Amino acid sequence: MWAFQLVGWQQPPELREVPVPEPGPGQVLVRVAGAGACHSDLHLMGAPGPLPGFTDLPLTLGHENAGRVAEPGAGVTGFAPGDPVLVYGSWGCGVCVECRQGRENYCQNLAGQGPGLGGGHHGGMAEYLLVPAARHLVPLGDLDPCRAAPLSDAGLTGYHAVKRSLHLLGPGSTAVVIGAGGLGQMTIQVLRALSAATTVVAVDTDPGKLETATRLGADEALLSGDGAIARIRDMTAGQGAELVLDMVGVDPTLRMAAQVARVLGHLTIVGLGGGALPVNFSSPPHECSVAAPYWGSVTELMDVVTLVQQEKIKVLVEHFPLDRAAEAYQLLHDGRIQGRAVITPHAECGRSGDDGSVQT
Repeated sequence: MWAFQLVGWQQPPELREVPVPEPGPGQVLVRVAGAGACHSDLHLMGAPGPLPGFTDLPLTLGHENAGRVAEPGAGVTGFAPGDPVLVYGSWGCGVCVECRQGRENYCQNLAGQGPGLGGGHHGGMAEYLLVPAARHLVPLGDLDPCRAAPLSDAGLTGYHAVKRSLHLLGPGSTAVVIGAGGLGQMTIQVLRALSAATTVVAVDTDPGKLETATRLGADEALLSGDGAIARIRDMTAGQGAELVLDMVGVDPTLRMAAQVARVLGHLTIVGLGGGALPVNFSSPPHECSVAAPYWGSVTELMDVVTLVQQEKIKVLVEHFPLDRAAEAYQLLHDGRIQGRAVITPHAECGRSGDDGSVQT
């Protein structure tokens, strides 16, 4: 089969021919329908050398994956060949306290390392993906696996980041999403679905992405800068927002986040931009909690699937065949993907549809 692999640090990934994995007892071979291209992959590609927890190269990219069961291994129950599934991407040890509660993203033994992110597992940017345990599969029901891949990271990460702060989002509250790319767009929809009483503000440097954010439920769409800070302060009577989600994580966005958060609010860092949050006695505001959540639990992923089935969240994707994966990442790097880029290894995927997905 063909796989898109990172073969050297700070070198372009390559499309390589590799053997089709064979599932052992308890494992499941999935025929990949879609694998999402994520900004975190770009950080991995640009790393000067091995990062903590990463295994030797080559490594198949792709931690957002959906497809159909190709072959269940011996002893696997509950799944049959052809079943559409979403792959929960954070593969923990399965036996620690956090894993036993479904929070494998906070595995005490493996630090939440998932496919394409280390831990010795190849990702799904290939024709087939070997999943080490059936517990990592979430049934998709009638959802199209060709379009569902972004739910396993962009959808789940946004859902988890919002859910932990829902107690702050009562009537009259404000939530600010800094960064209206694919991850931010999913998060805006989650806010709309879970907290109808909240005013949702999107901030970005790209007018096109702000237009998409408005279409997906943002009440205000502001170009990043001092004007956005002033507007958010004004619309909250000088108090700031109860929840600020920085989906970018670079120095300028973190400075902005600290300026628009409020006393006793939440400032949540989701983006992997590598910036540093300035902290002193008065910034962020007093008792404003700062957190950097990582992915989400498998039960939260089930919730995300349900929201899509209920048509409360829309999946916006641009499809690329496997041999155009490098092009997809370049477009992502250049900020020219309006939703999420999804690599489709098989010809039956990539159709346009009324869910907002497009073929390129």
